[in-house]
Amino acid sequence: MKATIISFRRGRHTQKPNQFLLEIEGCDSRQKAMKFIGKKVAWVSSGKEPKKISGVITNAHGNSGVLRARFSRGLPGEAVTTKIEILE
Repeated sequence: MKATIISFRRGRHTQKPNQFLLEIEGCDSRQKAMKFIGKKVAWVSSGKEPKKISGVITNAHGNSGVLRARFSRGLPGEAVTTKIEILE
């Protein structure tokens, strides 16, 4: 299953470099989003030597089906708006 990285998880003055907001097509409520908590995600870079950074979906973000994911290390800024694979 695929999801789209929307943005960093951020506040007014801070940005969490290893936490991102994900949007899954067809997931439009908090109840649907809660089913994905605990699933692993993997982002693979494009290029000659693809790098794989893995993470876990930790919680829903708001009431519109957006998910919050925490990664082992921060993703690069160019990862925003790219697709990510939801495993398991």
